Amino acid sequence: MADNNFVDDGEFIYVDKDIIDGDDGYIYNETYIEGDYDDYYYEEPLISLFDVVKEYDKGTVKALNGINLDIFEGEFVSIIGPSGSGKSTLLNMLGALDTPTRGKIYIDGIDLIKEKDLSEFRQEKIGFVFQLHNLIPNLSVIDNVQIPLLPTGMSNKEMKERASEIITAVGLEDKKKQRPNKLSGGQRQRVAIARALVNNPSIILADEPTGSLDSKTGELILGLLMEMHERYNVTLIIVTHDNDVAALAERTIKIKDGQITEDKYNY
Repeated sequence: MADNNFVDDGEFIYVDKDIIDGDDGYIYNETYIEGDYDDYYYEEPLISLFDVVKEYDKGTVKALNGINLDIFEGEFVSIIGPSGSGKSTLLNMLGALDTPTRGKIYIDGIDLIKEKDLSEFRQEKIGFVFQLHNLIPNLSVIDNVQIPLLPTGMSNKEMKERASEIITAVGLEDKKKQRPNKLSGGQRQRVAIARALVNNPSIILADEPTGSLDSKTGELILGLLMEMHERYNVTLIIVTHDNDVAALAERTIKIKDGQITEDKYNY
């Protein structure tokens, strides 16, 4: 965390205007109600990583080297770093796509190391947006968006209604029956965002979501992600190598050589 003015009352350290670092090692959001310290409400992080290490090649390569990180519900966080810094590996950990060599990861109170069915966890909690949209070319827009709902047991009518609602939210109501090859790059990425949101996830993970788009279309997609983040209060985490993209987030985490080198709020 960046240096800040703080007040230590012997029990908690009050940092900035909304962060509290308690004796138990957690960092909490602070909401002041009225009265003395007993009237403070402490919110546990949605995501917590403790000393996370990821090694390859029998330990000779450390993609992540002792990551400690808390992310709170509803935050918009960017993770930035050069190629090979470990940022995509970190995103894979946050998305339960990979497990650490050592360390602990908790998401929404669930210990991912002990969780037996990570596919079900991902389906319920995480929405993914990748640089390449990964749409199925022979399916229509609405059928692509419905894919995350297939394991849920929803009826076909319910799935179509939910998919249509999200497609409308991303501005593609008139494209529901078209196939991806009839859409522009920006429209395809909008479909990917709708697919990521359709199952009401707690977290959206976006890996270089504008990397394959021109600058104007990229700005529109970032604006849409920010709009969806605010509308649905979803926690949004974007991995990028672009400083301008990173600066749009409420909070930026810089990573280099598998370690967090800076964690700052952009306000």
